[in-house]
Amino acid sequence: MQDSIRRAILDNRAYYCLECGKCTATCPVARRDSTFSPRRIVEEVIGGHGKALLESPLMWACLTCRRCSEICPSDVYYSEFTRDLRVLARDAGHEGTCTHGDTICTWMRMMTDPALEQNRVDWLTEELEVSADSDTVYWVGCLPYYDVLFRKQGFQGVEIARSTVRVLNALGIVPIVLADERCCGHDLLWQGDVETFRRLAELNLELLRATGAKRLVTACPECAYTLKVDYPAYVGDTGMEIVHISELMADCELPIVNCALKSVTYQDPCRLGRYLGVYDAPRQVMRTLGIEIVEMAHAGKEATCCGTSGWTNCGATSKAIQVERLREARATGAEVLVTACAKCQIHFLCAMDDSRLGAEIAMPVRDLVTLVADALT
Repeated sequence: MQDSIRRAILDNRAYYCLECGKCTATCPVARRDSTFSPRRIVEEVIGGHGKALLESPLMWACLTCRRCSEICPSDVYYSEFTRDLRVLARDAGHEGTCTHGDTICTWMRMMTDPALEQNRVDWLTEELEVSADSDTVYWVGCLPYYDVLFRKQGFQGVEIARSTVRVLNALGIVPIVLADERCCGHDLLWQGDVETFRRLAELNLELLRATGAKRLVTACPECAYTLKVDYPAYVGDTGMEIVHISELMADCELPIVNCALKSVTYQDPCRLGRYLGVYDAPRQVMRTLGIEIVEMAHAGKEATCCGTSGWTNCGATSKAIQVERLREARATGAEVLVTACAKCQIHFLCAMDDSRLGAEIAMPVRDLVTLVADALT
């Protein structure tokens, strides 16, 4: 155990922590929960209390949003440090509380069965063109499953999927949509369940390589990061260019007719922004639509996380982060809050599903690709 903890310290530059407190000052969790801070996690582990920390709820409080690392003068990888410690915590029999009655984590684990039969493409409609032989794969992710689970909150996961295919078709791309795609495993990996992540990744990797495609497009930032960065690190490279749909739309000339929206504000997803460095592409797409972007007080590299990560430990602190972010969005005076991540949308919609706060935080939330699909010829 001690050797594994020491390796996590070295791999993530934890020894370089200067105890300056900048991470604590900027951490959205630490600002609301005085018992938590990234610096404290480092201090506890380096001080020889790592084993006790693995048993603590603090181990699961971090959002892994990388806001702390963005400002850290010593370039400590706090989020990755947390992820690696969670692996050790799980090995010792400790884990965080999976939200929504463990439903989401359960379907992820069910998908590790190679013999599992799924109905993953029933959402495709006649006007959407797909192919069994294309150089581009559209990676759908868990959108259809989320659509069922969060329909009450108004989430439109299937509409995001359909809009992505519409946009690809409008760009002359007829993609492969995989009938046996599995969850990419992002959440399990960041929960510390590396073994189950590997099983999912190996099944997906075999499926992707069999297509012979050269490019994979997804509307999910977490899928994009996992397939692009984590798969090569843990199981193997897909051999494809991994592209988020916002990047593709920004690089192509879209056949736009009109967009009814005049002004929006934009939520930078953590995995798309701080992890993949994609900030301008979504904004460029919205400017192409003729929409005015009214930035929130915290935007770009300083954007506040939507409040929950990996479907773990969503509670009062997460809700407070979401409510504050929605108030910040409303303060811009924009018509709509736009994001390029389905989970951001889900978390904000869940926060608004509150009879006490009601209109105080209510605001329309849309995914970027659905705006583009609505404006196509």
